[in-house]
Amino acid sequence: MRNIALLAGLVWMTGCATGSAGAPLGGQVLFESYRYRPATPSAMPRAIPEEDEAPPTAIAEAPKRKASPPKSAPRVRKVSNPGVSKDARETVLSTARALVGKAQVKVSGRAYPSDCTGLVEAVYAQAGLSLKGLSKPGDNGVTALYRYALNHGRVYNGGRPLAGDLVFFRETYDQNRDGRSNDGLTHVGLVDQVDTDGTVTVIHRVKRGVVRYRMNLSQPKVSKDPNTGKLLNDTLRAPGAGKTFALTGQLFAAYASVLPSPKPVVVAQR
Repeated sequence: MRNIALLAGLVWMTGCATGSAGAPLGGQVLFESYRYRPATPSAMPRAIPEEDEAPPTAIAEAPKRKASPPKSAPRVRKVSNPGVSKDARETVLSTARALVGKAQVKVSGRAYPSDCTGLVEAVYAQAGLSLKGLSKPGDNGVTALYRYALNHGRVYNGGRPLAGDLVFFRETYDQNRDGRSNDGLTHVGLVDQVDTDGTVTVIHRVKRGVVRYRMNLSQPKVSKDPNTGKLLNDTLRAPGAGKTFALTGQLFAAYASVLPSPKPVVVAQR
């Protein structure tokens, strides 16, 4: 078992994993006897990057801010990715959905890294987008994607997300291995669909492959609806390695969009 884990770690990774083996929707969570240990150097302890860290181009289409507005004030922000086709969102979604159930991320004959960022890279590449090039020293791959969204799209944590948007999570495992909750962004997936009750289905890559998980931010600490039995939040972090059990809604950090949308989206000020 140790040799298997070591060989898996030798695959190029960008600092993304979940603590559990991943559970199918409505299924029983079975924790494996060993935990994910990335072979790459651990990331520096850091907070989630703030919007003010992004260069002016990230908010070029929004009014210049002279003073911090109230947190409840809405703001419209457009995606600044010129050249992206209007059907890019459909391309991203169809590619991601076709990968569900696969143990490896392989698209158009190319194999991508076996982690959550590899899935995002693969599906967005089919739409002609590379979400790289904006990382800073100490960043992991998830944080680098987040910085890209700050510069070329919109990051938000309120309202109804669009299918194809990114979903960022934090503290899904102890990346820097210090036993503290200071790892920042550690996992990413993308929105597959949103139910009428607000439950979001997320496609992402976990240890066992590409799967669908659910997340309901109105009831982040509830696994199943006690009245209907509907699954609201999957297990995203298993207990162990300095971390306690946690559901998807509890570890949610933000949504982000770098794709054209049918109409401007009003999002809450972070």
